[in-house]
Amino acid sequence: MTTVARDPHGHPDDELHEPTGDDPWWRETCWFTFTVPERRLSGQLYPFMAPTLGVAAAGAYVWDDTGSTPETCLYAKNHWHLPLPDGPLSDIAFANGIRYRCTEAQRTYEVRYDDPDGDELHVELTFTGVAEPHRLGDSHIDQPGRYRGTLVLRGEEIPVDAYGFRDRSWGSRPQVGPGIHGTPFDHGGYSYATASDDHGFHMISMDLGDGCTSIHGHLLRDGHWSALASGRREVVACDDATGHPTRVRVEGVDEDGRVLEAEGPCLNHLAFPINPNLFTVNALVAWELDGVVAHGEDHDNWSAAGIRAFHRRRRGQPGPAAGPGADREEARGASGGPDRAG
Repeated sequence: MTTVARDPHGHPDDELHEPTGDDPWWRETCWFTFTVPERRLSGQLYPFMAPTLGVAAAGAYVWDDTGSTPETCLYAKNHWHLPLPDGPLSDIAFANGIRYRCTEAQRTYEVRYDDPDGDELHVELTFTGVAEPHRLGDSHIDQPGRYRGTLVLRGEEIPVDAYGFRDRSWGSRPQVGPGIHGTPFDHGGYSYATASDDHGFHMISMDLGDGCTSIHGHLLRDGHWSALASGRREVVACDDATGHPTRVRVEGVDEDGRVLEAEGPCLNHLAFPINPNLFTVNALVAWELDGVVAHGEDHDNWSAAGIRAFHRRRRGQPGPAAGPGADREEARGASGGPDRAG
């Protein structure tokens, strides 16, 4: 049985979770994503830990509207097979330069990065949650928050003071098969926006065969938080050349009967495999939410097999469909045009 380092005085979800046995597919993540909307700039740090194997991957990414792939964006570097640090996750330093420290349980985190190859990128931010973490089952949490601090990109100091997000997952996450993380589903979305400390939304959606349907999320309006009871994500338009979404929409109803409607243009893109069986197109979005512009993100998520099948359809090439939503995606995939079904 694998054991992990933990701070006995910390919150369990700020620490690594004990793997259930020696499952080689057990993974744990700790993702922080931030933006500088006025520059159409996004950034994220993403450790992908394998405690039963004693290793971790860890990536750092910064991009704007001038480049949409790891080799053309402002900065991208992902290390694989780093030694898993001995310390607790609540105060941890990875060999690639990512450092996290929790200063208030489940709410405040110091988020740091120093480019291991030189001085191309330095990140020094504090994340402060504006709502309680929201659990999905027993192995995932999401939390909106505000980032304050600076990043230094090739010598230029860029102030950061904007809303963003964090999430964590733990459990068995197989990296093989046609679907995302061992599920039968090859496509989904991750969408959020925060306009203020008391106004925003979040939605995780999966294409279960009839469009991207909400499986988790919340609506925060006038300081009142409620979980989503239902919802859908829709790619309204996408780029003819790449297939990347250029305009997205979400709609839903929360458990108190309040209606969520948000739509907006994608201001940048980064298309990359964030882990071996999750290819994502991350975009900064200027969402129109309840009559105000609320910046956030939309992630167009695919399994490795799913994104290959999507692009085969775009090229008009034959090949097996990867998931239950493949037939529905054919119009978007083949033409690069609007996807009205989600």
